[in-house]
Amino acid sequence: MATTTRERIVAAAVEMTTSSGWAAVTMARLADAAGVSRQTVYNEVGSKPALAETMILEELARFLQVVEGAFDAEPDDLTRAIERAVTDVLTYARANKLLHAVVSATHGADTELLPLLTTNAGSLLGAAKDVISARVAPYAPGVDAAHLDPAIDMVVRVVLSHVMQPSGPPERTAADIAWLAGRVLRG
Repeated sequence: MATTTRERIVAAAVEMTTSSGWAAVTMARLADAAGVSRQTVYNEVGSKPALAETMILEELARFLQVVEGAFDAEPDDLTRAIERAVTDVLTYARANKLLHAVVSATHGADTELLPLLTTNAGSLLGAAKDVISARVAPYAPGVDAAHLDPAIDMVVRVVLSHVMQPSGPPERTAADIAWLAGRVLRG
């Protein structure tokens, strides 16, 4: 449950985005929904683009918690950990209302959020790659350090692609990605 003013504002923005679209999110509406002044909204979240990035990065944190849990559940088998993480992430993505609101937006201002997941996804990709790198390291993959980063980048980008545009059931996609990643990470 949102407890701080900032959390209440971001939660209200997510609710508005999922119910009415990003174009319906205004600082005045957020202020009303959170029970604060418009100035407080600006003080807490900054501009509307900054709010958009905050929403996306907070949602990314929830996705990365799913990844962390999957790796924790498979401490002895890197390929299995990747498969579980991908399955869990794709399953979580299927039910994620904010993700669906962002991806399905096709007109006007509603498309402002999409670049945060695609063309301007640098902070999202960096955060995801950092978590995956930290989780892969204890498995001592057989690939040399110079190739480990590109291998992790490949996995993160492929998974993000399937989050944005699924091509099959999460379990099947995860098995395929894990198979490829397992081969690459063995060196």
